[in-house]
Amino acid sequence: MNKEQIGLNAGKIWKLLSSDNRRWKYADVKEATGLSDREMNTAIGWLARENKIELETKGDSYD
Repeated sequence: MNKEQIGLNAGKIWKLLSSDNRRWKYADVKEATGLSDREMNTAIGWLARENKIELETKGDSYD
């Protein structure tokens, strides 16, 4: 996976998240985008670095 693909995946997630004002669970985003865990995690890291998303923890997991 390269930076371009990570950026494209981040765009997919960002488009989904910005389409409404709800709180998304990791599993729901994964299902809606069809991305693997690795693809999701790198894209979420990209978006978090750009301060475009906020992550909430619930126990040992992120929602």
